[in-house]
Amino acid sequence: MDMIFRAVAVYLILLVVFKIAGRRALLQMTSFDLILLLIISEATQQALLGNDFSITGAMLTIVTLVVVDMLFGYLKKYSSRAESLLDGSPVILVAHGKPQEEKLKQVNVSCDDVMVSARQDHGIYLLEKIKYAILESNGHISIIPEESES
Repeated sequence: MDMIFRAVAVYLILLVVFKIAGRRALLQMTSFDLILLLIISEATQQALLGNDFSITGAMLTIVTLVVVDMLFGYLKKYSSRAESLLDGSPVILVAHGKPQEEKLKQVNVSCDDVMVSARQDHGIYLLEKIKYAILESNGHISIIPEESES
């Protein structure tokens, strides 16, 4: 039973930490981010299993984490408030070529981040060519180009 409580506690702590870190943490992974992820995973593994390195303990932990994740999935499915609280909602970063400075600061995303996405996804190299840039709930930046005049 102790292992189930530890698994739920670690899941909730990681959920809160990544919520506080914000969606920007999901945008791009640097070598520092990879190192941090490895350290977090090792610390998480130790917290989850403690001194129990049995197959049964590992399976119980895995099942607990999957069940907790499924419960949050159902909660988000039936409650838009829970979904918004857990995943956030899309944020418009650029509108008609103009950066929305307050929103950019709020989500800790720079115009450079927006332009990287614009160049990679659409070959857009000028901010003025972006109709909308939207930071999605999953951390991806969606770019809607301005209509080209033919």
